[in-house]
Amino acid sequence: MTPPPHPRRVTPDDGHTIAAHRYPDARDLPERPAYAAWVAEAIRDGGYLGFLLEEGDEVIAGAGVTLLHWGPTRGDPQPWRARIVNVWTHPDCRRAGHARTLVTACLDALRARGVTRVGLGSSDMARSLYAGLGFTASTHEMTRVLD
Repeated sequence: MTPPPHPRRVTPDDGHTIAAHRYPDARDLPERPAYAAWVAEAIRDGGYLGFLLEEGDEVIAGAGVTLLHWGPTRGDPQPWRARIVNVWTHPDCRRAGHARTLVTACLDALRARGVTRVGLGSSDMARSLYAGLGFTASTHEMTRVLD
């Protein structure tokens, strides 16, 4: 029996892989280079943490977290917030617990840094995964795109 893959931390050299996870559709190919450059720099400066799972030389799953310098808030003096991003599993490897393993690794890395507030956006397919990890839905978030 082959042992399950273990998460490894991302490095700046993984920027193109992470960008492919974020923008998997062919229509999004033009978006990848800018994101790959950004995420490589964010990994270097500590603003992005992430993990990948590999089988042999192939990446089968990934997840990351962006750190946001938010400032202390009422009841929480630490200044950081985090957002889980780029959770991806190869279609042939889904439903094997890989996303759970990687998101848990991200949460553990955040705890080690003292970060206490974590958010994410979720598809309908992934809601039960995140709920099982303790995330709750919020009705308070609103967004706007500025001109």
